[in-house]
Amino acid sequence: MTPLDHKLLRDLWRMKGQAAAIGMVIAVGVMMLVMMTGLVTSLDETKRAYYERYRLADVFASVSRAPDSLLGRLAGIAGVASVEGRVQGGALIDLPDSALPVQAQAVSLPDRRDPRLNAVYLTDGRMIDNDKSDEILLLQAFADANSLRPGDSLTATMNGARRKFHIVGLAQSPEFLYTTAPGELLPDDARFGVIWMSNSALAAAYDMQGAFNEALLSLAHGASEPAVLDAVDRLLDSYGGTGAYPLSEQTSNRFVSEETNGLRAAATGVPPIFLAVAAFLLYIVISRMVQSERSQIGLMKAFGYTNAEVGAHYFKLVLAIAIGGALLGCLMGIAGGRAMIQVYTAYFKFPFLVFQLEPSSFVIGVGVSILSASAGGLFVLRQVFTLTPASAMRPPAPPDFSRTGRIGRSLNRILDQPSRMVLRRITRQPGRMAGSVIGIAAGMALSVAMLTLFEGFNRTIDLTFNVVDRSDVTVSFTHAAPDTTIYELKRLPGVLLVEPVRIVPAVLHSGLYSYRGAINGLTQAPRLNRAIDQGLAPIPLPKEGVTLASALADILHVRAGDTLTVEVRQGRQPVLKLPVAGIATSLLGSPAYMNLTALNRALREPNRVSGAYLSIDSNQSEAIYQTLQDMPSVAGVSLKADARNAFRTVMNQGAGAIRYVMGAVAFIITFGIVYNAARIAYAERERDLASLRVIGFTKGEAAFVLLGELGIVTLIAIPLGSMLGYYISFGVAAGFSTDLYQIPAVFHPSSYGTAAVVVIGAAVASGWLVKRDIDRADLISALKTRD
Repeated sequence: MTPLDHKLLRDLWRMKGQAAAIGMVIAVGVMMLVMMTGLVTSLDETKRAYYERYRLADVFASVSRAPDSLLGRLAGIAGVASVEGRVQGGALIDLPDSALPVQAQAVSLPDRRDPRLNAVYLTDGRMIDNDKSDEILLLQAFADANSLRPGDSLTATMNGARRKFHIVGLAQSPEFLYTTAPGELLPDDARFGVIWMSNSALAAAYDMQGAFNEALLSLAHGASEPAVLDAVDRLLDSYGGTGAYPLSEQTSNRFVSEETNGLRAAATGVPPIFLAVAAFLLYIVISRMVQSERSQIGLMKAFGYTNAEVGAHYFKLVLAIAIGGALLGCLMGIAGGRAMIQVYTAYFKFPFLVFQLEPSSFVIGVGVSILSASAGGLFVLRQVFTLTPASAMRPPAPPDFSRTGRIGRSLNRILDQPSRMVLRRITRQPGRMAGSVIGIAAGMALSVAMLTLFEGFNRTIDLTFNVVDRSDVTVSFTHAAPDTTIYELKRLPGVLLVEPVRIVPAVLHSGLYSYRGAINGLTQAPRLNRAIDQGLAPIPLPKEGVTLASALADILHVRAGDTLTVEVRQGRQPVLKLPVAGIATSLLGSPAYMNLTALNRALREPNRVSGAYLSIDSNQSEAIYQTLQDMPSVAGVSLKADARNAFRTVMNQGAGAIRYVMGAVAFIITFGIVYNAARIAYAERERDLASLRVIGFTKGEAAFVLLGELGIVTLIAIPLGSMLGYYISFGVAAGFSTDLYQIPAVFHPSSYGTAAVVVIGAAVASGWLVKRDIDRADLISALKTRD
């Protein structure tokens, strides 16, 4: 080991606190990269294996009724590998502990053979006996939420008839990773279930003997998906086909893909922020170390060491910290990834887990951390190369504290000597102070951004269910019913207000861009479920045309005044040409709004509604629920309280849970930055503080000279960090927003106050650790510095 390597080890030990803090910043950045990349890879591989093993279809096509003989023609379409026809329909389940009927989807399984497509994974019990029409499989998540087990019985209403079924098994399916009731946006395991029955039994229940109402297709390798979709639509059009759509637009798969894409975007955008902060800190630390070791650099060059050798010595110091932090980050990323993947597995209801780390993430993490740290170190090495032995061994000129200006002279009359030392240090070395201020401000900005994100999630829930949705109950109908149904609801005892709505499933086209969603027809001045923009102003609904959410307008690449082609996927399935009347930033999802009367007029179906929002007297809720349950036109009833709980679950799990990890990381970064600022200041002034002790200053007075500087720097950094956090918050909020919900940047005073408390707390803790070193300092060793 060379003498320079011995010096390197001594330097690392001497600055172990700073090295550990900087290494932790690097480790956190690498951890986020490895963890998020590992999560994305694991979710992608688990989803791919699950889809492949249980043969999830590539194309879904619903029809009103088509004969089984048509399946052969579908199989003959070029590019189609296999076809499965099945029966599916809506159902209402009666639970003994619930006054409301629970919506469910009934799905058929082939008689006496395994499904060619969309097989189920049996988690408990046994498969159904095809000779017994009352045996069913139940979705495991729904069964767990309602404490149902194999051997239990339940009553369900199918096609207007009430039937009793026996649960013989629980199952999962790749088709139902994310389950929502028809017409609803959010999943709720307790309020929506899936029932699997034999094809013969379900066909008899829905009068579908010898027919199917949904076709599933898998595609051969290299098949043209658009061509297959067009061919399927042409074949099924005369049988009431509602339009074939690919797996990418299937609700469950789409939600899982969006969550994964959100993680992928975070894995790309978040770690560089932490690594940039680490590079900045390394630059400050190494730069000030070079300045404090001028004489040592001169001696090394005088003894014959070249510029390259001396520069390599300090560069090794940078690399040692960067590599140590990167390796620690890799280990933390593996541990964090293993913990978080369990959360995602339960959230997405995968029956198994394919945990896989992405090797490239380790290479990228270590490589990027070294490069970012080296970027800061290279700027410092220029100082090493420019120093000659003669100039380096000459001590730098002492700072001139005599010209403090008029303000300084005025303050000198009222400040004691330690306070004047603090003031002089700040006014005469503004560059160094600015570096500390910027570093602490960056840490506070991260904390402000994450706290603002937390407030944004809470604000979204509050606005959605207290400002947008002010109803108590949502009722959906089995079909587009006449508006006389609304009058029937108004006459129910305990119903205070009824507001109609019509939701029409449709595919919106604009040139090459399309979106499968729905048109929401609202009354002119809705009171119970309102269209509200981010400014909490009502979104106007013109008498003609459609109003799009800004997120949807971006997907379709349209502006106000453009014309949309709308393919209605309901009833007669007309194709409409609708002008874009306006674009607004909505609070929830990516909706398209229309005036209810205008929507019915465009569909040529006047006075039709698909559901209603109710405000009710809670004292009569049980009677109202029972009446709604007995109405044959009612397909489902949901409570706002249940929807609120479901929405909170969605935002607190999955990708939403990552915000807690990022919040903890932001606080760690903040402490690391403040602690580094304190350690750097102490390293620079160690001899000065020892001199003060020798001439009679107490430990407290000597510590005040240093900690007072830290306190002023921290106080200056707080408003700057608040301003930086304001702008960062918009980017963070946008990163967590999805098609399902938009997270606003909510600037609540408590967010800034909490972030300031975190920074001040970090300064106090750092100051205490540094003061402990000041009190323990060996005065003789500190004073043995050559001037």
